[in-house]
Amino acid sequence: MLAVPSSFYLYNRSESYMPTRTNFTRNPRLSAISGMEDYPGTPLDQKGLFMNEEFVFWPKLGDLIKWQTTRNPWKEEKKNDTRRLEVTRHASLTEIPGNSLLWLGHATFLITLANKRILIDPVLDSPSPLMKRYSELSLATGQLTGLDYILISHDHRDHCDEDSIRLLARQNPEAVWLCGLSLDKLLEKWTGSRRIQAAGWYQQYNTPGVQVSYLPTRHWSRRGLTDTNATLWGAFMIQAAGKKIYFGGDSGYGSHLKKVRELYGEVDYYLAGIGAFAPRWFMGPSHMHPEEAARASNDLQPKNLLPMHFGTFDLSDEPLLEPARLIGQLKENNAFGSRLVLPEVGEIVRL
Repeated sequence: MLAVPSSFYLYNRSESYMPTRTNFTRNPRLSAISGMEDYPGTPLDQKGLFMNEEFVFWPKLGDLIKWQTTRNPWKEEKKNDTRRLEVTRHASLTEIPGNSLLWLGHATFLITLANKRILIDPVLDSPSPLMKRYSELSLATGQLTGLDYILISHDHRDHCDEDSIRLLARQNPEAVWLCGLSLDKLLEKWTGSRRIQAAGWYQQYNTPGVQVSYLPTRHWSRRGLTDTNATLWGAFMIQAAGKKIYFGGDSGYGSHLKKVRELYGEVDYYLAGIGAFAPRWFMGPSHMHPEEAARASNDLQPKNLLPMHFGTFDLSDEPLLEPARLIGQLKENNAFGSRLVLPEVGEIVRL
């Protein structure tokens, strides 16, 4: 009888695995947001791994291989496309006014609100040799000091970069780090900080000066070969100075957008992922096409829709700036009612 390699056995088990909800969890040290006091907690599957509230999903290597071996209809256009994001540069953080927002590329945002500096999903360079950066930072990394809160939405490398996090920890030893359940262990290892809070969905962090909550998305997590869905993924709601900013994180389309509207009312800014959408059969469970982002905006009904997650890293089949072209076209066709804000990287958006 021929021996079956253990890696092949694990591959087959992973390909056939289907999560089933069996339990719930939360951080007992954090409170539930208003209106969700009876929420049972973030769902766990039969292995104790995190799972989506709806659209049960398990990433399969076979689908990845199918995508990589399928013809890309945008291949020639991408090859000849030289369009890149415009960048507004700043010499110092002192140039950034209060109550403002800066998109720093991909899903990285610097928000100054109620005299607090908040940095979201900091990826300050190429997170791996396989992920070239196509947009420059508008600030020198050495200028990113005096940060009050650093938020990490999930563990994927284009959102959670070890080198960036270690650098920021050295430059901001007093910063408070906010993340999803179980990701705090990795952040503690990289930062050496004890100022880390890990929340379950619909929980509120202890953040003096601002109110920050962690909310569901339709996504997944993994950094290695054996840690799929071992840490939680999600979105952030940031409230202060009479403003509400919803950072939608990485997410496929789902009913969680309508729930945000029910819980928070009108949001001032919806920071919405619109890139890494092609091919849709493969990317749909994880990322929204601009058409779905427009639909999500109609569900959420924010005052402003500010797209992200495009133009900085080449993660999918579409050209780098195709998502921005499509969302602009959708706005021209009145596909969504919110004001469309498409800033340059580093352009100051006053809140």
